[in-house]
Amino acid sequence: MSKEIKPKRRDFLFTATYTIGAVGLGLAIWPLVDQMNPDSSVKALSTTEVDISNVELGKTITVLWRGKPIFIRRRTKKEIDEAAAVDLKDLKDPEKDSDRAKNPEWLVMVGVCTHLGCVPLGNKGEYNGWFCPCHGSHYDTSGRVRKGPAPKNLEIPKYEFVDINTIKIG
Repeated sequence: MSKEIKPKRRDFLFTATYTIGAVGLGLAIWPLVDQMNPDSSVKALSTTEVDISNVELGKTITVLWRGKPIFIRRRTKKEIDEAAAVDLKDLKDPEKDSDRAKNPEWLVMVGVCTHLGCVPLGNKGEYNGWFCPCHGSHYDTSGRVRKGPAPKNLEIPKYEFVDINTIKIG
């Protein structure tokens, strides 16, 4: 013989109280969580479009993206060939030139030395790429570290060609 258990008024009050308390706690915590989201000025800096139509062969322009310098270099045939001819065994951080440049003529890199965050100088150093005068790191025409204390190649940001004259970074 089974007895049917009837819900009591007290059970309803406990359930309603817990529910209202949980909703109230959620409403109290939401502003704390929401303030951690990036504001609109930070979101606006997440991508940038660069007009590259005036960059001559063999020249580099520097633009800012997320507060960091971005080197955009229009490489000559000689620079492309030099970068492609490097034996990967000679590199600290082996990476093919074809993996670093979506279009061989254009090299897009974050212009921050991977050793201590200095900004390397272009068309300098033993490999005619970039040279960081602070601690002596040398990078080749593909931005790969060849000599000095830097442990990694110059970083390649996420980028795409919007059209023949525009690169979108980010």
